[in-house]
Amino acid sequence: MSRGTQDNRSAQPAFDCIVIGAGIAGASVAAELAAGMRVALVERESQPGYHTTGRSAALFTAAYGPPVIRALTRASAAFFAGPPGSRLTAPLLRERGVLFVARADQTRSLAALQDELGDVVTPLDAAGVGRTAPLLRKGFAVAGLFDARASDIDVHALHQHYLRAFKSAGGVLITRAEVTGMEHSARWTVRTSAGALTAPVVVNAAGAWADEIARLAGIAPRGLVPKRRTALIVAPPPGAVPDDWPMVVDADEEFYLKPDAGKLLISPADADPSPPCDAQPEELQVALCIDRIERAFDLNVRRIDSKWAGLRSFLPGGCPLAAYDAEAPGFFWLAGQGGYGIQTAPSLARAAASLIQGQPLPEDIVRHGVSVAALAGTTLGVLA
Repeated sequence: MSRGTQDNRSAQPAFDCIVIGAGIAGASVAAELAAGMRVALVERESQPGYHTTGRSAALFTAAYGPPVIRALTRASAAFFAGPPGSRLTAPLLRERGVLFVARADQTRSLAALQDELGDVVTPLDAAGVGRTAPLLRKGFAVAGLFDARASDIDVHALHQHYLRAFKSAGGVLITRAEVTGMEHSARWTVRTSAGALTAPVVVNAAGAWADEIARLAGIAPRGLVPKRRTALIVAPPPGAVPDDWPMVVDADEEFYLKPDAGKLLISPADADPSPPCDAQPEELQVALCIDRIERAFDLNVRRIDSKWAGLRSFLPGGCPLAAYDAEAPGFFWLAGQGGYGIQTAPSLARAAASLIQGQPLPEDIVRHGVSVAALAGTTLGVLA
């Protein structure tokens, strides 16, 4: 079989590295590694990105998340802002803006949010909020914070960029390959439903299933908690053209509304713990979403065009983990990206690829404040 093709029946069994999970985390780190290693990218589904990556309506903003997430986001900005090239034929970002809004009983929450976000956001009074988000009900919000630099991410284009880069560098993508067992003896043997593979290094980029993969390898889980997030697509009010409206987020993150291809993507911003699964929306959350949105906006949801759910996976402390397991030689964790895996993928993939190959972190990523300790989960590890 030629390198870079997808053929489960004839895949080469021996590699330098096996990456488990072909979502954005696995695809991006596999693409970085394939430039200098023979890499297999193993995916249990029939297509990469079926779960969280394929269900994400991601936003690029350096204003949100734990310090290490903000540092990784800043370090990813140059990639996202770069010009289209041979694999990226169009820009990955589209200016959107995010408006955080507060009712009269949420002013303390908004003040805490302003302290957290700093000069990335601009404070707005009730009139300013109304001008920025015309669909909000008059009198609903007494104040707000606006991040004008936040942008939509073309998630599909980003994911496909990494998959194309991986294949063109000689990587082997193996789909319909559920991991059923793992053993280590000088090298890792990864048994899958498509056959067994061996490599000295395994990268656990399995998203919500990362702890399950660790258990199969006889490694202690890290306490990963997948949390379900529900989303709906509905029509805007008759005659409204929402394409240039900002995303609107409740100060306590009880809902958000985001324009999406002429429609509106709405969510109750739920974060209910869930076992790793093919997440589906629950009717209670769908009803809660509609109720919260209709209370906040001049919008009557008569019909739901589509609805879905995805899992966002968090480790204790809320920060991602990119490090070798201290007790298992050659087993590398790349997990716990929470809701920030898309916007941090360019820098986190480069950082993880360096650590996997025993190299120092790239200097530009370090300059933004990311440290090995931060990625190992031992400290926040970023500059102020």
